Amino acid sequence: MKRKLENSELARLDVEGFKNVEKNPIILILDNIRSLNNIGSVFRTADAFLIKKIYLCGITASPPHKDIRRTALGATESVDWEYKQSTLELVKELQADNAKVIAIEQAEDAIMLHDFDIVSDQIMAFVFGNEVKGVSQEVVSACDIVLEIPQFGTKHSLNISVSAGVVVWDIWSKINALKTKKP
Repeated sequence: MKRKLENSELARLDVEGFKNVEKNPIILILDNIRSLNNIGSVFRTADAFLIKKIYLCGITASPPHKDIRRTALGATESVDWEYKQSTLELVKELQADNAKVIAIEQAEDAIMLHDFDIVSDQIMAFVFGNEVKGVSQEVVSACDIVLEIPQFGTKHSLNISVSAGVVVWDIWSKINALKTKKP
């Protein structure tokens, strides 16, 4: 029988260690997210995969808030984050800093997530949209790329925190595959 590990056996970083460790070249942008629990869940995912930064935009709430804290479980203390009023202005700022800005949306000419190839060390900023309306059209139009998460059932979308988890896992896996191929 397999024994579950205790938290003390997991050898996780403390907040200071997290702040000092090299991060993955991934930025998450939350565009007008309504659910505080979704925001907290994205923080936990960002902590788990050493994400560079989270931007909270528009109506997206920011820490400290008890409902964000409840699902983030302390990740708001470890993950760097910043609030920006305008997602569109942020997209332009990041592009000016040579980040590749990528909307996660269902759109014409979207690339399926599993078909997306990454470039080593390229900063990638992924925009996740509102639970009802998705990423705004003006932001989608301004992005460098649109990625779509393939879906095969009857529903038209995934929960934003689930979408973030799927995308981050896929991109993290591709980054680490590139690292293991380097001489």
